[in-house]
Amino acid sequence: MATSAAPAAVDALLAILRAAPGLGGVRVIDGPPSNNMTERHRVYVGWSPNGEQAVDIQQSFASAGARRRDEEGLISCYAETRAGDKDMSLRRGRAFGIVAAVEDALRATDAAPEAPTLNGTVLWAQLTTGSLIQESSDTEALAGLVFTVAYHARI
Repeated sequence: MATSAAPAAVDALLAILRAAPGLGGVRVIDGPPSNNMTERHRVYVGWSPNGEQAVDIQQSFASAGARRRDEEGLISCYAETRAGDKDMSLRRGRAFGIVAAVEDALRATDAAPEAPTLNGTVLWAQLTTGSLIQESSDTEALAGLVFTVAYHARI
């Protein structure tokens, strides 16, 4: 029996996002960024700026007998878009558009009925919180949205 649903949930979230049609042209990255910042549009799973945890979990007994446990998990994520122009409105709109595509990918459809369960790894998952980051320099504008994918699992 698994100690936590977190590893499988993160792997499933990555697979769902990499296959999501709404995220075409967006690089989906597992964990913290590398030094290669050439991609203009990115989603990080298991990382956020200034965040210390990739995933937070809490567990409790599911019922008497202590045979099963319920797990609540929070997967840290970050969507970022940058460009050589200084149009912050465009960057902000694109960052929210990327997160909207993530949210759509987590909804059940005929083509992906298991998406809300992260392909069966959890009982349910949903996008819950977000915080906007904006930065600009002489050469570019950047907008990023820190967000959380929450899940509930029974292990």
